[in-house]
Amino acid sequence: MGLDIRTPIGLMFTLFGTLLVGYGLFTSGSDLYQRSLDLNINLIWGVVLLGFGLGMLWLGRKRAPKS
Repeated sequence: MGLDIRTPIGLMFTLFGTLLVGYGLFTSGSDLYQRSLDLNINLIWGVVLLGFGLGMLWLGRKRAPKS
């Protein structure tokens, strides 16, 4: 059975990362980030999730089962 779980996990994390990066860029400079020492937490974690998701997609494509 050639089920590779990395592809759907990569898609999910890439989607969530993209949404968080977009929200972080859209709300940049807002008073929303005063609680977090003026760090744009949404942008930072969006980049982390996006990187993880793209890494999982790359690994899933790299070792795709041969048929």
